[in-house]
Amino acid sequence: MSTTFRGYESAVDVMEQRLRHMTACKQLQFPPRPTLPPRPPPNPQPSTMRRTKIFSGTSHPELASQICNRLGVPVAEADLQKFANKETSVKVNCSVRNEDVFIIQSGSQTVNDHLMELLILAQACRGGSAKKVTAVLPYFPYSKQSKMKKHRGCITARMVANLLTIAGVDHIITMDLHASQMQGFFTRPVDNLYAEPSLARWIKDNIPEWREAVVVSKNPGGTKRATSLADTLGINFGIIHTDRRRGRNFNSGFSTRASTFGDDDMDEDEDEEDQQPDEDDSYPPPQKRHNDIVDPDPTPPASLPNQFTHMSLSASHLSSMSFNSTGSPMRQRQIEGVHTGRLVSGHVVDDDYPDNMSEASTTHHFNRDGLDPMTSSMYSIAPSAAGSVLALGGTIDAHGSDDEEENACQEGEERTITLVGDVRNKVAIVVDDMVDRGGSFVAAAEHLRRNCGATKVYVMGTHGVLSDDCLDEMEWCDDIHRVVVTNTYPVSEEKKKSKKLAVIDISMIIAESIRRNHNGESVSFLFGKGVEY
Repeated sequence: MSTTFRGYESAVDVMEQRLRHMTACKQLQFPPRPTLPPRPPPNPQPSTMRRTKIFSGTSHPELASQICNRLGVPVAEADLQKFANKETSVKVNCSVRNEDVFIIQSGSQTVNDHLMELLILAQACRGGSAKKVTAVLPYFPYSKQSKMKKHRGCITARMVANLLTIAGVDHIITMDLHASQMQGFFTRPVDNLYAEPSLARWIKDNIPEWREAVVVSKNPGGTKRATSLADTLGINFGIIHTDRRRGRNFNSGFSTRASTFGDDDMDEDEDEEDQQPDEDDSYPPPQKRHNDIVDPDPTPPASLPNQFTHMSLSASHLSSMSFNSTGSPMRQRQIEGVHTGRLVSGHVVDDDYPDNMSEASTTHHFNRDGLDPMTSSMYSIAPSAAGSVLALGGTIDAHGSDDEEENACQEGEERTITLVGDVRNKVAIVVDDMVDRGGSFVAAAEHLRRNCGATKVYVMGTHGVLSDDCLDEMEWCDDIHRVVVTNTYPVSEEKKKSKKLAVIDISMIIAESIRRNHNGESVSFLFGKGVEY
């Protein structure tokens, strides 16, 4: 007991000594601690983008940098070089094991080199045990070659899709494919983003009279794209159709420019012509149709040549009724909202411009298809004539209307250009998925302003390819007010100096798509509303 008591006293003494020491310390005046500046916040990868590597190819490093800045992650290090023999060399300078890898590589003027660079980089990441490899292609290379155009041709876009799969790509992110059916070329998931929300936002912010504007498709192949943008804005739309085969009675049947703007002299001349009996009106309508009961007597009637002549005249009559803006009220109603003009060497000309084809027809007995007049008249029945001139889809011209390379108007070649829609005293917005060559846009702008009465013409496209002197052609064209594209395709600094060119940044849409794909979130939001940029 005594030992325990003595231990207790010693413990009490120690505590008393500590209390006296603490009291003495409180009485002392210690200088205050110096205030240190706050530490800069660390810059680690956000929690939403952990274990992610984003590589950039050499095709569009500016866009890749903008995407990484929006995601808050640095561009992963990789050496992309070429050997002396021009072979591509790729070396990944960071670990990608069990990482989610994104490779940003767009199309460019040197598409073959950059495509090979993408394939090698994807294979290198796959060989480095990457968890997932996603190819981000804002502009999909070889997207124009998405169908068989010739008997011994190649669907190159499908071949590129197969190459990406073989290289180890697990997912593809792209924007506004030239043909939406291209998604079926892939055996991997494809996110085809839309630039339409960004284009619609630019229209609302930069075109004061956008509520009265009209969205115009420069060919029947882009009708769906134009109607979609028009529905988003809640405005009207129109369609332009260029016909390679010009009608024989152009001057009497296709002239609508004078009547559109109320040319009194032209109206008086055509009124005098209307007073004369119309030979076409004297013919009765055809009695037989393809689904009528056929007379079992195979003996041809004696008036067979007259019937062929009658069918040929009916075809030309139909063309005249479809495009002649003067005459009876019935004809006026039939051509309401249809404006047709002449194109020579890719530019709109007046009706009194010399007609080379009419001169050729007086010296040759065969038409441009190599058929004699008798056989030609058999093929010029009313349904065929109407289909070749008025059809907005399903014809040969409509099938290849989006191939500007093949359908470029040659020097001295004459065509007809037709607008279905009303743009008089309104702003016309010509929309396409890419702005590659300027010829079709210049022709559309000239027709919209000179023949159809549009106040301004804007050219808009997702991919600003601007090949060769495309931008120069639009600069020289006084009928084009602005050219608007996005930065999915690299645009040189020299071209950005153009006063007519406006480039929309879509890096936020792609960055949000990358974030949602990495976190397993839905990307449907990007298809409907888009994101603020």
